Amino acid sequence: MPKPVHHQIHKVLNILGLSCYYHDAAACLVQDGRVVAAAQEEAFTRKKHDPDFPRQAVAFCLKQASITMGDVDHVVFYEKPFLKFERLLETYVANAPFGWPSFLKAMPVWLKQKLWIPDLIQKELNWEGKVLFTEHHESHAASAFYPSPFRKAAFLTTDGVGEWATSSWGVGSGNKLRIQAELNFPHSLGLLYSAFTYFTGFRVNSGEYKLMGLAPYGEPRYVQRIYDHLISVKEDGSYRLNLDYFTYMTGLRMTGKRFESLFGGPARTPESPITQREMDLARSVQVVTEEIILKTARHIRQETHAENLCLAGGVALNCVSNGRLFREAGFREIWIQPASGDAGGALGAALLVWHEYVQQDRDTFQGALFDPYLGPAFSDEDIRAFLESEKIPYEEVGYDALPKQVAALLAQQQTVGWFQGRMEFGPRALGNRSILADPRGTDVQKTVNLKIKFRESFRPFAPSVLRHRVQDWFDLEADSPYMLLVAPVKGWKAPNETNSKNMQARLEERQAHSAIPAVTHVDGSARIQTVHPELNSLYHRLLMAFEALTDCPVLVNTSFNVRGEPIVCSPQEAFTCFVRTHLDVLVLGPFLITKQMLPLSLQKAFSPDEIAHAYGLD
Repeated sequence: MPKPVHHQIHKVLNILGLSCYYHDAAACLVQDGRVVAAAQEEAFTRKKHDPDFPRQAVAFCLKQASITMGDVDHVVFYEKPFLKFERLLETYVANAPFGWPSFLKAMPVWLKQKLWIPDLIQKELNWEGKVLFTEHHESHAASAFYPSPFRKAAFLTTDGVGEWATSSWGVGSGNKLRIQAELNFPHSLGLLYSAFTYFTGFRVNSGEYKLMGLAPYGEPRYVQRIYDHLISVKEDGSYRLNLDYFTYMTGLRMTGKRFESLFGGPARTPESPITQREMDLARSVQVVTEEIILKTARHIRQETHAENLCLAGGVALNCVSNGRLFREAGFREIWIQPASGDAGGALGAALLVWHEYVQQDRDTFQGALFDPYLGPAFSDEDIRAFLESEKIPYEEVGYDALPKQVAALLAQQQTVGWFQGRMEFGPRALGNRSILADPRGTDVQKTVNLKIKFRESFRPFAPSVLRHRVQDWFDLEADSPYMLLVAPVKGWKAPNETNSKNMQARLEERQAHSAIPAVTHVDGSARIQTVHPELNSLYHRLLMAFEALTDCPVLVNTSFNVRGEPIVCSPQEAFTCFVRTHLDVLVLGPFLITKQMLPLSLQKAFSPDEIAHAYGLD
């Protein structure tokens, strides 16, 4: 950050935070320390993980606050491009002549675009003011600490790499944030996890969720091999990678021949059958990741004596690791930024400017839940106009009657596309852009995966549960409002091993031992969202209505999208997803549509092959 300056604050001070040009471009607007709007560019362009300048996200933020760029006081970018360029050049020079193809691919982009980010931002925004820059892990740390309910807390940020840092920890107190230790590239826990993501046939920077979901199917057979050959870990959680086994510094891939030799052959081809090797690799790197994060967190607790811990960075989205941290690291409470990836860097950068550059005190979030519903909303009039312009039949239920009517449909095993209020900021659907279902259904998990989401059958679904009922259904004493903690489902006991069966058969047999099979993973765990009335009143009322009908305060909640597509943002996108999939019901604000209401030509959903073609996934 530049040297702080004192401002004579006018009535409202506006700070615009930006992240872009790498992946998950986003914009965030902070007014007098309060986050009033934040969105990823992919919500508007429909290009998943869109890295380009967030033009439409910026336009949304300004519109949401009813201001123009002329009202913006500061613009801040979430990292320092020159430091990142320094790291790239030093890496290429240190590894020359290897890495020439990667160098040739990267340098034109840097020379034409990324080295000129200040000028590009000014041009894109028609902004004549000075552009501020924070460091990448500073932005992550700020996004973790400042929105948290803690006056003082330790923080831990872990991802692939920022400028140089791959992990950092320190302490936040009041409006001050101080990083006390960092690990630097090329040694990166995030890149280790991504290497296994790549090797098991998933896409880096998006397939890490799949690797985590695959892990419970495997055995930790390769844990010792990972420690013996790939990574050396100290008791304080610091580590060094054996770079002989990785190619991400010099190549366009994550791993090479030595990695293949270590793990019995080449990387899995994407979309090919998943074998026991991939399951065991996933489990093994998940175990190693958890153990390293846990050692680091215990060291932070010992060094800082902090009672609370805040998390951000891409690795903070590993909710299995987060569950272990809560249970075993010794902190009283853990708070995780729901937009932990690079998109959340825009939010952290803006808050860092408010607190450390403008030097404002921190009272906004004390003791309160951070509101993640920061994206676009559509009024009832907007939705009605869309429905009528497209001649779509609908029933206007009204918000008072809506929870009870939708709960009845869910209890009849209907799947519901639920579109309400402002869109969530971050990768988790938290009840405003969600696909909902009855968790008690034995076929729900398979049906939603294969006929609605069009994704791998092993992928688990998260439960939403009423906050005051969570301990009746899950072994979780913490709050988890952002779907970022995994805990055991109560009453579940592992059946006999069935390794001879395929993945789906193993999952279904184990789910049969749960009262809520659709949200019970193969190891008896679930990624939990606790629902609060003060954060989402309508969704809370829906869960209350469902419990009144079924004695079950839990619903399946998965993001409202299909594989390869961003979460729906507008009513048009929600309706398109509805008619192209096997969803039974669509709820847009107070309006309800069933497939039976539609013309026959729209009632037949696409097949998985057709949906793949329609969305360009084939």
